Amino acid sequence: MASGMPRENCTVHGGYLERLPLALVRSGLADCAEIWSHWRPATPPDVCDEPHPFLTRRAFHMNGGPAPFASNDMLGYIKAFGPPAILCVWGLGVAEDILVACADSYKIYNSIDAPAVRIPPEVSRHFDLVITGAQWQSDEVVARHEGMQTVILPIGPEFASETMFRPIEEPKPYDLIYVAAAQDYKRHDILFDALDKLPRSVRALCVFGYGDKAEELRRQAAERGLNIDFVGPPGVPIEDVNRLMNQAKIGVVCGVDDGAPAILTEYMLAGLPVLANSALRCGLQYITPETGMTASAEDFHLGIQTMLARIAEYSPRQAVLDNWTWPHSIIKLRPLLDPQRRPRTQSLGTNCFGDSSIPPPSATPFLTPAWTSR
Repeated sequence: MASGMPRENCTVHGGYLERLPLALVRSGLADCAEIWSHWRPATPPDVCDEPHPFLTRRAFHMNGGPAPFASNDMLGYIKAFGPPAILCVWGLGVAEDILVACADSYKIYNSIDAPAVRIPPEVSRHFDLVITGAQWQSDEVVARHEGMQTVILPIGPEFASETMFRPIEEPKPYDLIYVAAAQDYKRHDILFDALDKLPRSVRALCVFGYGDKAEELRRQAAERGLNIDFVGPPGVPIEDVNRLMNQAKIGVVCGVDDGAPAILTEYMLAGLPVLANSALRCGLQYITPETGMTASAEDFHLGIQTMLARIAEYSPRQAVLDNWTWPHSIIKLRPLLDPQRRPRTQSLGTNCFGDSSIPPPSATPFLTPAWTSR
């Protein structure tokens, strides 16, 4: 292996960017992985991360201009070292010339959001597989590109890791928790309206990883006299998120125009059943009688009351372990990764679907998520 360590030592851990590539390494579909990101002159790359034996991060200078993002720096790197065997592109995408340079790569796209595709047709036509979060998204992809392969396998909830989130035996001072960015599309207003209809003894915790609405949401809650505590931004480490979730009885997801949020199965792995907005556009497949329930925005307060009264009836962690942790998703993804699509350039000494030969020192790892945030 490129790291010199056995793949059994690879722990699937991290955010949605890390878990899919690490799952592919752990399962033997890749020897190592890279996460590529862009940077502008005003935002130089952060190079302070601890080295990871299976996951390398590279930052490439962006040319400028609107998405999908162009980068001569990234293009030059691909031309110098060859394309990855599997290229995953998330979000707002990369320029078409990057995908053309990776013609020999098996190319996967996921919008990580409610719109099924967030890139123009001349770019999306290059992908071999589009990961979606709901059937309506798959239908939209096929309507755009007839015959394109899709799979409903949203990377956030479907690549859950049982070692990251788990129950902790400790008091639960909060009735509910909402872990979500302080941004409008997360619809904290629905939660605030529901709490306004409930006794003030109902206590909530909001955890913000990022977002520019945090102070405004704090002000609104104070003005309405809601019983809410707030944490962040900035975000807290994963272990702290798990601890905070374990201080609550249920988790909530209030958004509508949202991709399938990873927090759905993360709550569940921590032992929390989930109340989700019934209008959530992606991810309602994870809400079952064992894991929680849905409620409309108007009846969200009734959903909170019902779930708190029936808390002992749910078994959310077991449902995730039985259906949605990363090993289940690898079983679904494995047959889609056609071994005939690996790069024809073999000078890198890589074999994506079996044992690898010893790579030269400059070998490029062959699963490379290139990503952009909102």
